[in-house]
Amino acid sequence: SRPENKRGGAWMDVCIGKSKAVNREIPVAYLTCNGSPPVGDKPSLMTFREVETLFHEFGHGLQHMLTTAEEGDVAGINGVEWDAVELPSQFMENWCYDRPTIFGFAKHYATGEPLPEEMFSKLCEQKTFNAGMMACRQLLFGQLDMELHSNFDPVAAEKGEGESIFDVQRRMAEKYSPYNMPIDEDRFLCAFNHIFGGGYAAGYYSYKWAEVMSADAFGAFEDVGLDNEEEVKKVGRKFRDTVLSLGGGVPPMDVFKEFRGREPNPEALLRHNGLA
Repeated sequence: SRPENKRGGAWMDVCIGKSKAVNREIPVAYLTCNGSPPVGDKPSLMTFREVETLFHEFGHGLQHMLTTAEEGDVAGINGVEWDAVELPSQFMENWCYDRPTIFGFAKHYATGEPLPEEMFSKLCEQKTFNAGMMACRQLLFGQLDMELHSNFDPVAAEKGEGESIFDVQRRMAEKYSPYNMPIDEDRFLCAFNHIFGGGYAAGYYSYKWAEVMSADAFGAFEDVGLDNEEEVKKVGRKFRDTVLSLGGGVPPMDVFKEFRGREPNPEALLRHNGLA
């Protein structure tokens, strides 16, 4: 609400972690989210993106608070492998496009009128706008990151005997975004903080992989029919007893297979993005 002197973005963090060793039974999480400030005599009102962000961070909070793991180092979000840590959070974002969920709270702050149907339709449509180009962008960043950390030879590059980082960038762009090749002066890599100062070194692919897993997990609810409340409850309980409960002590692939009955596939993500 005060962007001029507060850190931007949003995050979930641990207040109290579950641990049998120190007799902590009830885990506590906190969410930090920036909201739009009041304007004139109107109160602070959340934008749709802020609602989506709240759902996202609440997914992290649920995994922390609903854990059944008793060892502190693997309870809740602790010890969860990097490429699966965003599964619960991105999963929760799907409910922002579920009509009963949105119409359960999206009302005019003064009149109480529900969100207009036309506006809800536009919110759903914007989700798939340029989705293909965004997918190519993330695939490019993920592969570029992996190439730089696995095959790039900085010594040879410095001697002029091998590719420079910008050569690698262009080679990857030719494959994943040939419609948007970097110009000679492009120095995006110098500011790609995620992969050298942001904790995502050789791990940027996890953004896209988490999308695959979260969309496929939500697909389990779609398979039984989102309007079938009893079946949705059953699937929700299974999701709670696996993804939200087992923590970092069980490999994420095993957790997912226990919930879904198979390994994840990208079909649901392609469908959600309007690409299939």
